[in-house]
Amino acid sequence: MDDCPSRFRRILLKLSGEALMGDKGFGIDPKILETIAAEVYEVYQKGLEIAIVIGGGNIFRGLNSSAYRMRRTPADHIGMLATVINSLAMGEALNNLGAGTEVMSAIDMAKIAEPFTAKRAVSHLKKNRIVLFAAGTGNPFFSTDTAAALRAMEIEADVLLKATKVDGVYDADPEKYPSSKLFKNLTYQEYLEKGLKVMDMTSITLAMGQKLPIIVFSLRKKGNILKVVTGQNVGTLISGETK
Repeated sequence: MDDCPSRFRRILLKLSGEALMGDKGFGIDPKILETIAAEVYEVYQKGLEIAIVIGGGNIFRGLNSSAYRMRRTPADHIGMLATVINSLAMGEALNNLGAGTEVMSAIDMAKIAEPFTAKRAVSHLKKNRIVLFAAGTGNPFFSTDTAAALRAMEIEADVLLKATKVDGVYDADPEKYPSSKLFKNLTYQEYLEKGLKVMDMTSITLAMGQKLPIIVFSLRKKGNILKVVTGQNVGTLISGETK
């Protein structure tokens, strides 16, 4: 692997499930899956330790439980299973490129994925395996953003990278309001006080408690993951300091 001029040693990348479906509106677009895997693999080749959390919104969202006339708890369990599907798919796409991977699940399903423990996850990372954390936290009522923050802290990641469809954190939805303002830097407290929505309050509060920096950036621009880890001025940094 190449030496990486990165300021980070170990990262956790949070991907939305919706990112995998492309324009299909549901499920996984094979071309999109391969494209994202190639971007991750490019960073992997530089020698970084990489963990990934993927949402399940391309298949099922527990927040939509009322539309299915379901209680929230079983709906969230379905959503967790959706994240397992996405993690297995991404793991295979990365394997096809030559990366070693391990899918770890917060829900016990030993024939499909290894049960999550922080110690085992760190061991895999040190052995140059990309670790995909599936099934959220294993508990209903918690988002995959919260799971990403929790797992990042458990493995002592240097940063949480939140990949989105926009360039960073704005004061309003830039797709609806073209004149909205992009923030380049925010403190955790500023994020919470402004009521911003890119990540939920629980995930930000967890990160704030452990001073875990978060970088929000666009996945739609080719090469952005590598740009972020090599310190280029991409996206929005959420941390305990203003710059």
